[in-house]
Amino acid sequence: MRILVVEDDEDLNRQIAAALSDAGYVVDSARDGEEGYFLGDTEPYDAIVLDLGLPKLDGLSVLEKWRRAGRTAPVLILTARDRWSDKVAGIDAGADDYVAKPFHMEEVLARLRALLRRAAGHATNEIECGPLRLDARAARVTVNGTPVKLTSLEYRLLAFLMHHQQQVVSRTELTEHLYDQDFDRDSNTIEVFVGRLRKKLGADLIETVRGMGYRLRDGGDED
Repeated sequence: MRILVVEDDEDLNRQIAAALSDAGYVVDSARDGEEGYFLGDTEPYDAIVLDLGLPKLDGLSVLEKWRRAGRTAPVLILTARDRWSDKVAGIDAGADDYVAKPFHMEEVLARLRALLRRAAGHATNEIECGPLRLDARAARVTVNGTPVKLTSLEYRLLAFLMHHQQQVVSRTELTEHLYDQDFDRDSNTIEVFVGRLRKKLGADLIETVRGMGYRLRDGGDED
């Protein structure tokens, strides 16, 4: 899952990005509203963390422009604790949730997990698909109750498929959501990671849809 952090405070931006990376997300960062707007308008993010007090273009204007352009990625806004009017304005402009500064990083992570699972239609952090279970909070995967050890990229790929299970996901879409903007993307590597996942999880859980991509299914469907 790929997250954009738009925050002008260099230290806070770095702290949020590091916490998200440690939690298994791919992170891009911007430190002013113009860059943040451009990235959010041109890159396919699964969620966005957006400060309202930004230079060049304020966060509220950035959010309004995204929504007018039809950008639907969930947005978590960061606000000053004593500016309740900013919270209201942010929600009215299309934000999905907010965190007041100063905040605990665990709260940001928890609210992002909630936004991601709601966007995918899941009610809890534990997502199931047949014998497969993914705990997004603990970044833990089990098959029939047995823990499965995955690399960070294997986990990211599986998490994206789990959030979009029963949907066909193209190699290009997977590549865009698994790597940050500066990574030298090669969709052929997706096939390698899918092969590794099949060996660890069972060959029947990830289906290849010829000419289209991959689909995660519960293992009980028959063609």
